[in-house]
Amino acid sequence: MFGWGKKKEIKETKVENTNTPAHSNQINEFVPIAVFVGVTNSENQIVQAQKIIENRAKSVKGIAQITTAQDGLGIATTLLAKRGQNFDAIFENIHNAAEILASELLLLGQCFLVKTDENGTAIETTKIEAKKHEPSKEAQKGLFDGLKRTSSKIAGGIGSIFTQAKLGDDELDELEDLLIMSDMGVDVAREVREQLSKKRFDRGIDSETIKEALAEIIEEMLSPYEKFDNPWTNENGPRLIMFVGVNGSGKTTTIGKIAQNLVDNDHEIMLAAADTFRAAASEQLLVWGKRAGVEVIAKESGADSAGLAFEAYQKAISQNKDVLLIDTAGRLQNRTELMAELEKVVRVLKKIDESAPHEVWLVLDATVGQNAISQAEAFSKTAGVTGLIMSKLDGTAKGGVLLSLTKTYGLPIRFIGVGEKVEDLQPFNAHNFARALVGLEN
Repeated sequence: MFGWGKKKEIKETKVENTNTPAHSNQINEFVPIAVFVGVTNSENQIVQAQKIIENRAKSVKGIAQITTAQDGLGIATTLLAKRGQNFDAIFENIHNAAEILASELLLLGQCFLVKTDENGTAIETTKIEAKKHEPSKEAQKGLFDGLKRTSSKIAGGIGSIFTQAKLGDDELDELEDLLIMSDMGVDVAREVREQLSKKRFDRGIDSETIKEALAEIIEEMLSPYEKFDNPWTNENGPRLIMFVGVNGSGKTTTIGKIAQNLVDNDHEIMLAAADTFRAAASEQLLVWGKRAGVEVIAKESGADSAGLAFEAYQKAISQNKDVLLIDTAGRLQNRTELMAELEKVVRVLKKIDESAPHEVWLVLDATVGQNAISQAEAFSKTAGVTGLIMSKLDGTAKGGVLLSLTKTYGLPIRFIGVGEKVEDLQPFNAHNFARALVGLEN
């Protein structure tokens, strides 16, 4: 699962927040062990940052009390443990929590972790970077299985090309053709060929060696498009994420899967069925909403989609939701009047918040191959796409199109879909994707 931010273990840890200074008379029973320090970017972010920091402090096992102090744009939350406990083990828990905290504060500011002695004096200060998402073994296997069609084509081709221990021009030409046929595109295939030709193979050449080298090259090309920030938090009010894409791309299903995961991670969310051109789209989202137990704002077919989105955003704000996910009508990129309607939705949302929508994620169907390039171009111009979601990778041998997309538009890859189950929608991990793409289990 890919939940960021709120976690269920926060509810399971009993913590008394006394708001008393760390050096009070309680020091005989409770010993300060560390301090979370968050430095925000502006004054209006202080309240939200303080809530995030305190919630993360409460999630640490072994902490008996916390105290919080604010000074300007900085917030310091001191964590106290009972005397006689294993402080090293507790501090390890604190450090792990700090990495998650850094991800949660990423849009607000920076995070530092201060290790203290029993008197509360700082003895070590570390700037904490956002924790990189590491998929579970089950998720990695799901990715490997989901990319079987593409990897079988590439791995099978490599096996037939490299039958002898050599890497000459003929072999490289055949490999380039193979990569083009996996929909990586001519430019990407040529770049991979050039990088492979420069590598030295001290232990000789066989198909496994070539696959390892290919995986390294592909990972290096895709790594800049990984995203480890927390996309579910916003400075003020709900985080508004709008989903765009053509009909049949898997957009509504993707929203449903994300909604279920957010609910599983204790987020308060709302869905908006702004695809009012197709009654089936609203009905599908209502089913997902009922399954996840969240409210879906929907109207009759033919209703004004921009007005519905505006109403949903106002309602999400009034109900203090964490996230609002908006489904928009699937549009063909060559239908100018429909793309103009999408622009209207964006304009209307900005009347409430100039920064809205905070994210615009384009859902692309991997089975369309290179046609995804033209879709990305059209939607980027119309809606200001901020991230990509590639669905249906399990249904095609064209998984290489992801490399072509990133090279052309430089957009981050938020999620990839490798199956029908909720957990088959996975945050993008360049290392695991590259290895699965060429048929190497992680």
